[in-house]
Amino acid sequence: MRILIDRSRCRGAGQCVLSAPGLFDQSEEDGLVVVLQDTPPPGQRDAARRAAALCPNAVIRLAEEDGAGS
Repeated sequence: MRILIDRSRCRGAGQCVLSAPGLFDQSEEDGLVVVLQDTPPPGQRDAARRAAALCPNAVIRLAEEDGAGS
């Protein structure tokens, strides 16, 4: 899995940070999303999916990779 974001659509709601603080943060400059880990470990993939689902501006996209280790 790889986390992809479109910062131009982010409005700084912070749902990603609340649902997956190990994967996302917000910039101190503009409050927009910052990805901390673009390839989340298996134990945080559900949190990444939840963050993507909760994002009010649909900024987060998850690219599921085929094969072992995805």
